Amino acid sequence: MGEGPLYLGFDLSTQQLKAIVIQSDLTVVSEAKVDFDGDFGSKYGIKKGVLLNDSEGEVFAPVAMWLESLDLVFRRLKEKNTPLHRIRGISGSCQQHGSVYWSRDAERLLGSISPDKDLASQLAPGAFSHPYAPNWQDHSTQHQCDRFDAQLGTANRLAEVTGSAAHHRFTGPQILRLREKLPDMYAATSRISLVSSFLASVLMGAIAPMDISDVCGMNLWDIPANKWSEPLLELAAGGKDGVRELLAKLGPVRQDGGGSMGAVSGYFVARYGLSADCQVAPFTGDNPATILALPLRPLDAIVSLGTSTTFLMITPVYKPDASYHFFNHPTTPGQYMFMLCYKNGGLAREKVRDTLPPPPVEAKDPWAKFNEAVLATPPLGMKSPTDRAKIGLYFPLPEIVPNIRSGTWRYTVPLSDHNDLRESKSGPENNWIPADDARAIVESQALSMRLRSHSLVGSPSGGKLPPQPRRIYLVGGGSLNPAIARVMGDVLGGADGVYRLDVGGNACALGGAYKAVWAFERGEGETFDELIGKRWREEGAISRVDEGYKEGVFERYGEVVPAFERMEGEILKVARNT
Repeated sequence: MGEGPLYLGFDLSTQQLKAIVIQSDLTVVSEAKVDFDGDFGSKYGIKKGVLLNDSEGEVFAPVAMWLESLDLVFRRLKEKNTPLHRIRGISGSCQQHGSVYWSRDAERLLGSISPDKDLASQLAPGAFSHPYAPNWQDHSTQHQCDRFDAQLGTANRLAEVTGSAAHHRFTGPQILRLREKLPDMYAATSRISLVSSFLASVLMGAIAPMDISDVCGMNLWDIPANKWSEPLLELAAGGKDGVRELLAKLGPVRQDGGGSMGAVSGYFVARYGLSADCQVAPFTGDNPATILALPLRPLDAIVSLGTSTTFLMITPVYKPDASYHFFNHPTTPGQYMFMLCYKNGGLAREKVRDTLPPPPVEAKDPWAKFNEAVLATPPLGMKSPTDRAKIGLYFPLPEIVPNIRSGTWRYTVPLSDHNDLRESKSGPENNWIPADDARAIVESQALSMRLRSHSLVGSPSGGKLPPQPRRIYLVGGGSLNPAIARVMGDVLGGADGVYRLDVGGNACALGGAYKAVWAFERGEGETFDELIGKRWREEGAISRVDEGYKEGVFERYGEVVPAFERMEGEILKVARNT
């Protein structure tokens, strides 16, 4: 293994704390994890990592449990004989939008932790004004979200300033609600951390600043102006008189995603054998960390095909909208992370799959008939260029993008006239059979991504090809499906192809570890992409699953995008009037 420097990456998610140790060449040396339910479920009464107050829609986690988990994950690394003394730098990823509330004793307690006792017994509850951290699944803040949207006039205006419309999970609405619900707690709070800056704070033994990317998940940071938004601070603080106090609680935002924020706390040196020279780099959110795990380059896109579907892309273009999210890039100024989240991902595909004849009993793949139907159906269900294109929306759950109630809608349209939309019913008499739905559901999800990202992409081949992503990476359960990969390439293109990415279940922790390598080994002006790109090995992590851009096919889908947008508008209009 040698004696070179090592780097530690954390991932504090809803249900686990993972730690991964890598070398400078990005090779994994050791890893360990703590499962909150398995290790602490009975002690804290949690389920799937959280506690619920259903009557108010609150979802939250005990902060003390996270402190216990940090000690436990270090013990597990030590039990594996991980050479912790060689760790030069630490960074990590944490669940976005959660918040931790420090007491007025926090700085003193953090700075005087004894290695003779564990973290939780010394910091909880004394270092916290509130023992719980709201979780990203919390949905108690609808009233506060309405006020955030209204504060700047509209949801779109809020998105222009902060990168997103108001969302239940975002930290600004959460702070507003907690200030009003628990005024004494808010008054006793000296600092507010995001989960990422909380974990960095414990490791440093001092309150760490928020990260330039993770801060974009708050609805408080003015991204174009690169500063806190005064009108939104005023709302969260309860008036102009409270703004200075809230600013003091939020603290500074660190602009540089790399470098050192300080040495690791002496607690970890004495208790676990880390070097006193080990430094802590800024931590970031789980979504930004995902794009670092590739590493994703400008014009590359990730499509995560799980229960929900997520589309992530790096772009130098800032064109926000209320229906999606923009974040500052976690390492590269001038670049942004664009994110779309769909509730109706795998569930919608499964619903369509289950309308098809079941595969034979001996078939091992429950998707065999679905895939067969997708690949046997021509793009847009058009057997000839004069046929009407078949497009639809399939939402077993109410959707976020666009904000439409649950339902299924089918339309046909000629490519020559996107105004000639006609609603269609399923059935052979209407020339629409279940096999058409199989192809249309995947096309529908991809067309929505193309509609919302087309203004952010340029031509990846010096103008020789139409604007499209350079590469498309598929992750999640659906990435194993060849029919889905084919349609994603048909609709979204991908000048260099469509790839399946497999970094195991450790993408966020790896992103954090890679960030630590870059933070401490970068040359003058060397970007994350430059340094990690030279060291990252594609072999074993990615495999090409589709050629991507297909001349003629990509353009045909482009012709139907305006009709797809019009279809969404028609359905939204009807929904508003009913």
